Amino acid sequence: METTEIKNLDALKKLASRSFHTLKPTADSSKTYIAQIKVSNYAELGCIITDMLKLCILSLNPETHNISEKDKNEPINVSLILETVLQLFPLDEMEFLSDIGEVVGGD
Repeated sequence: METTEIKNLDALKKLASRSFHTLKPTADSSKTYIAQIKVSNYAELGCIITDMLKLCILSLNPETHNISEKDKNEPINVSLILETVLQLFPLDEMEFLSDIGEVVGGD
């Protein structure tokens, strides 16, 4: 490899080591990853999961009768769902892609 290519490869390795944080590799050899979200406790996790499910069910069929009357009367916490999605958004990785573009001469 030429000296410039080696420098570029080293720069990319440094960028990757400080940028890729959203996905963590699993301990097994399945080549899969884990995305983690931060929650206060099991109750908050339960609220996130049930609200996501209710939101999906209601978006598919607003007239649905499968959700219990108790659940129908409780509002879906859209803010909590959006906060969770924001935690899963790979911002560090997006910044890394911008940095790669600079290294390889893109925008």
